[in-house]
Amino acid sequence: MSPVRSRLEEVIAKLRARGNRITPQRIAILRALISSPEHPSVERIHELVRQDLPTTSIASVYKTIELLKEAGEVLELEFDQANHYDGQRPYPHPHLVCVKCRRIVDPDTDGLEDLGRHLAERAGYRLVGQRFDVYGICPVCQSEPMASPPGLAPATGDKQQQGR
Repeated sequence: MSPVRSRLEEVIAKLRARGNRITPQRIAILRALISSPEHPSVERIHELVRQDLPTTSIASVYKTIELLKEAGEVLELEFDQANHYDGQRPYPHPHLVCVKCRRIVDPDTDGLEDLGRHLAERAGYRLVGQRFDVYGICPVCQSEPMASPPGLAPATGDKQQQGR
């Protein structure tokens, strides 16, 4: 079984166990989120789902994202202009963010998994959340002149920011 299929079945089982209805729209939303190689916004998930289910409303996407957040099955990345979601790795982990094309990448994190916990312990903090984003220009955009688009700075008041 593929990792995407396995993850999809795991999330569906968890939602069923919580008493949530599993509709064709909800499955399509989950599939779009979990199979996406990027960290899509609600709008992007909506675009993907509407390719197969054109009557799916954006409200359905928002409601499903909220259910997933409540179940701990999606990681929300808050930015000023639009939030992005990670359904493959729904736990805090580092991200590389391109300031030109806005692409968000999960880098290889060997040895970094415990960085937040380690920093908090060393400083005497009790860790309650973390966020580690590294901003730069991706390899695809490096040949173009730099222009910083709006909306890439983490949301002001983000309670889970650490490591910047």
